[in-house]
Amino acid sequence: MTKVLFTAFSNRADAVDLARVVGERLTSEGIVSSLHLLDSTDTPDLNASTMVVSLGGDGTFLRASRLAHEVGARVVAVNLGQLGFLLNVPPTEIVENVKGALENEAVVERLALQISLLGSTVEEFALNEVLVERASAGHMVKVKTFINNEEYLTYSADGVMVATPTGSTGYNFSAGGPVVDASMSLMILTPIAPHFTIDRSLVVPDDKTIRLVVVDKPAMLVADGRVIQSLEPGQSIEVRQNPRPVRVVATRSFDLAMRLRRSLREGHA
Repeated sequence: MTKVLFTAFSNRADAVDLARVVGERLTSEGIVSSLHLLDSTDTPDLNASTMVVSLGGDGTFLRASRLAHEVGARVVAVNLGQLGFLLNVPPTEIVENVKGALENEAVVERLALQISLLGSTVEEFALNEVLVERASAGHMVKVKTFINNEEYLTYSADGVMVATPTGSTGYNFSAGGPVVDASMSLMILTPIAPHFTIDRSLVVPDDKTIRLVVVDKPAMLVADGRVIQSLEPGQSIEVRQNPRPVRVVATRSFDLAMRLRRSLREGHA
């Protein structure tokens, strides 16, 4: 069984080369590793004892986290992107971080979402966010929201999302939602470009269930940037805390303050 599983996309030659170089170094120290390409159809060899190492940007980390979550494995977030809001390990420190993590079980547990399409067997996972969004450009979608079966607002908007604290610095941030410390246990309900209605987010305790109902036009169900399927008027999804968190290796501090300062500087350059 592979002890360390590197994950990358095939179009990232730098990540693939890094996995080879680091893998050879680990092999020389008796640590078995392999590389899984996230855009391949191959089934990776892993279980709960495998350490999944994400090599890339935030998108790579989201895909790697999905793999790790399926078996309860830990994930190491290596930053090969420009900003990497979710990532905290520089490529120059992979070997020492992997070796340290193999000796130390310390993890940070990140709240994930469990998404159910009512009336079907569809169950999905998201670490950042789930969206019910418009199916075609130039048209809004009307979405009715419920929290624990109590009706809240109905939005005519580009879409409505439910984000996690981890995802609060992603699409939620771009849509005007709050930045939330990733250690908090809650969900964020944020409308995307709502028309003639309240545009503020709702912060919801993690023991609640959020239901989003498509009212009048077809919509799309999207989880962590992946299109899951189309939704017809009358269909609805339920979003709740996933019973299994994502286990991120706590190799060093996730410096949110630094990432925010850097992001704001780059955004106004």
